[in-house]
Amino acid sequence: MKAIVTVMLKNGVLDPQGKAIGHALGTLGFTGVGMVRAGKIIELELAQTDPVKAKAEAEDMARKLLANTVIESFQVSIDG
Repeated sequence: MKAIVTVMLKNGVLDPQGKAIGHALGTLGFTGVGMVRAGKIIELELAQTDPVKAKAEAEDMARKLLANTVIESFQVSIDG
């Protein structure tokens, strides 16, 4: 079973990478782009076959290692 963990900086936390991407898009002529936020996506192949248990396992992994929960939030989706 595949778990997809999306990690983003929390609102109010400065995002220099997102700011740089936004600036570069403007330099390349893309207009009308507002604030840009950068994050990461982590795909996990899990042995667990129960979607509820797989999601709980992936959320535990995200809390303990994949996301810095002081400054980042995360979402987990399961693709069975």
